[in-house]
Amino acid sequence: MTSASVTPWLSDTAYTLGTIVKAYTDNGGGFFYRCIVAGTSGVAEPFWPTVIGNEVVDGTVTWMAVSIIAGDLQTPAPDAIIEMFELNLNPAIHGTNEIYRFHAGVNELPNYGNIFWKGNEYLKFPIEADGFEYSGQGQLPRPKIRISNIFGTITAILLTLPNGLEGAKLTRLRTLARYLDPVNFPPSGDALLTEDNFYLLLEDGGKILIEATNPTSDETAEFPREIFYIDRKTAETRDVVEFEMVSAMDLAGVRAPKRQCISNICQWRYRSNECGYEGGNYFNAEDVPVSLESEDVCGKRLASCKARFGANAELPFGSFPGINSATA
Repeated sequence: MTSASVTPWLSDTAYTLGTIVKAYTDNGGGFFYRCIVAGTSGVAEPFWPTVIGNEVVDGTVTWMAVSIIAGDLQTPAPDAIIEMFELNLNPAIHGTNEIYRFHAGVNELPNYGNIFWKGNEYLKFPIEADGFEYSGQGQLPRPKIRISNIFGTITAILLTLPNGLEGAKLTRLRTLARYLDPVNFPPSGDALLTEDNFYLLLEDGGKILIEATNPTSDETAEFPREIFYIDRKTAETRDVVEFEMVSAMDLAGVRAPKRQCISNICQWRYRSNECGYEGGNYFNAEDVPVSLESEDVCGKRLASCKARFGANAELPFGSFPGINSATA
């Protein structure tokens, strides 16, 4: 199902479950809208959502936003899926914020070379990546990426990084070949003509060919991006270097929730925005009134809050008095 084959939304029209339409007034977001509750559309065109999976009620119809690519994949012979990667280095870890863009070189484009997507060039590189699938067993995927090291290129790069590639962010991008930038496609072979049907020639006598074009180019048409972080190097040989990746929620040493649940110690910094106390009354750490600002210290107890805000006031106490244990 392509953009040309999908009909625009119409007002006061009965739609059945599963019907796919596109916005009558193009919002430029690269979305189709699937009917998930059958009914009759409203008089005015709805404000179409621009996030995949979001819904909008239109009369008695409910639409859900889906990517244009989702429609294309339902065709008997969809275009080739183009897979690209972006590797972002972290200045705090690697000493640089350089971005590497590359792809595996496996596609159905005529030149089988570098790919241009959204104006960025993705270099053809001998890599292999797998393990992105979600199993439904509750465990997040830990993909692996293998990079050819025949010429020692990757080893040389790793030697320039103080902590290797661990911690670098890897983004997986996917789209269909038909949506790539026009520059990816060769010129048609047609030459430019003058009004008198004479060829326009270069200084060396060669014909000026019409530039590459792709009428279906659409930089908004891509799969949801998948972001992972390089966790560890699992292998390094003369032939290949392999890394294992994890999702942002699967990093070692990350505690969730990051804030401890304690019952009797306020975690806010005294007189901060979270604390909210701006009064001119001063107290020491034992909640005894003092006259000097230099002696004003919060005791971090619930009683300290009551002394400053009042016993019956709403207290911004930065802890959880209702829990029994010191930690949870």
